[in-house]
Amino acid sequence: MTIRGIVVGTDGTDPSNNAVDWAAQEADRRHVPLRIVHAFDWEWQGARYTIGSEFVDLARKIAEAIVAAAWDRARDVAPGITVQTDTLIGNAAPRLLEVSQGADLLVLGSRGRGGFAGLLLGSVSQRVATHASCPVVVVRGPAEAVDGPIAVGVDDSPAADMVLETAFTAANEHGCSLNLVRTYLPVIPLWLSDVAPPTVDTPEQDAAERQRFEEQVAPWRAKFPDVPVETVVTHESASFALERASRHARLVVVGNRGHGPLAGALLGSTTLQLLHHAACPVYIVRPQPA
Repeated sequence: MTIRGIVVGTDGTDPSNNAVDWAAQEADRRHVPLRIVHAFDWEWQGARYTIGSEFVDLARKIAEAIVAAAWDRARDVAPGITVQTDTLIGNAAPRLLEVSQGADLLVLGSRGRGGFAGLLLGSVSQRVATHASCPVVVVRGPAEAVDGPIAVGVDDSPAADMVLETAFTAANEHGCSLNLVRTYLPVIPLWLSDVAPPTVDTPEQDAAERQRFEEQVAPWRAKFPDVPVETVVTHESASFALERASRHARLVVVGNRGHGPLAGALLGSTTLQLLHHAACPVYIVRPQPA
């Protein structure tokens, strides 16, 4: 029987072990069950030319050993949670996308087996983060809780309230502060057209943007009065500002896409940059499944 809650994908690598640890901590914090999933493709090159089931049996035994080790890790991290394990036959990305349809949250490591070791983000993690049906956390860096704030990228898109709700709820559960980051490019005079916006002093525009930002955040401050909040308005790019904030944060929360010239993309450029370069787990907010 499938249980609703947090799903974590694992393949036994160090990044996926970090993902299991993080997912177990989060399941414990939310008081929800954890489902550990490993997908394996039995159609190895040898199996295609050999008659018999020994390759399938061996692949299944390896898969079962991987999820059993992950079960042990999860129970060590959070002894009180309910843990279910599943081994699924097939390519990892499409199988994880399938299980995301019934999950409250899907947790992944930053990369897995195979591919090119020098890549910053694995192809499976990027594909699943791009197409999943539920919110996704890609665990970058160690899973141990960092004594820092939750950094949040906030724009004025229709999804901004969903990002703020997720971030304030998480900060309230973690008992930590929020670092809310708003980036914008000021309108500069034509005679300064060769000057980069971050270097332009625009006090009146900055004050107006900060006022709009504070008004946007005010209802959430009122709803979560015990959550300390710092707001930052900057001319820097969102990816640069949030990547820098991630170095001292326990989590970065962003929407799955922005409202810039590529708003129709499945993942915004800021989110993609963070998936490759953030120094802490990245939480990609999507509407919760019905």
